[in-house]
Amino acid sequence: MLSAALGRADAWVLLAMFLAGLLASAINAVAGGGSLITFPVLVALGVSELSANATNSAALWVGGLGSAVGFWPQLKRTRRHLRLLLLPTALGSATGVALLVSGGERVFKYAVPLLVLVATVLLAVQPRLKRWALGSERRLPPAVGVLLQFVICVYGGYFGAGMGILMLALMGLFIDGDLHEHNALKAWLGLLVNLLAGVLFWHKGLLDLRAGLAVGAGALVGGYVAARVAQRVNAELLRRAIVGLGAILAVWFALRVFL
Repeated sequence: MLSAALGRADAWVLLAMFLAGLLASAINAVAGGGSLITFPVLVALGVSELSANATNSAALWVGGLGSAVGFWPQLKRTRRHLRLLLLPTALGSATGVALLVSGGERVFKYAVPLLVLVATVLLAVQPRLKRWALGSERRLPPAVGVLLQFVICVYGGYFGAGMGILMLALMGLFIDGDLHEHNALKAWLGLLVNLLAGVLFWHKGLLDLRAGLAVGAGALVGGYVAARVAQRVNAELLRRAIVGLGAILAVWFALRVFL
């Protein structure tokens, strides 16, 4: 599918993918929900839902790399939790990929409208989740936190949009630290999820390298630009705009399946 699109308008298709990656990475740095940009753009350009999801996961980790490196100093207090959560994060990501591959294109196509809706709702309630998690005096046992991290990463390996929001909410319930320290932990764990998923998708032949490179290049530029101008952007207005877009996309994907 993608090869046909590239044959018709190679340069324009790659440029559109680059711009989608740039915008998504910048949005992720400011408000979250960037996959609600790249995933539908790839589908609209002729990539199958399954391949678009795989390519999106593999490409956006590039933008997350800059964020993770920038947050490294904030890991001082939470580094021991990084070691604790590495294994369940990797296992969850691999399990999500395995479920995606075993279910195949047909199952994923029917799941997409629900997954997009879930990601949109998570983005819509993000501020409340942050306040609830950070303001809660309850602390989950580490074993429960590890189990929930595994479940979140299964979702991340399968689809991923909104995964960071779930991670932040979980960390507020069992890890001491402020939002920046939780963000640092989330950035490195999210990087692991997408990197591992990307490698596994490539191994399974689901990853389109040209599309991934185009989106990844845009994500790298977008992450850098966002780091420079993030303070000038109204994150709340941007979040609301992406929520509105997500609701429209959920309907669009549902119509693609059922009509």
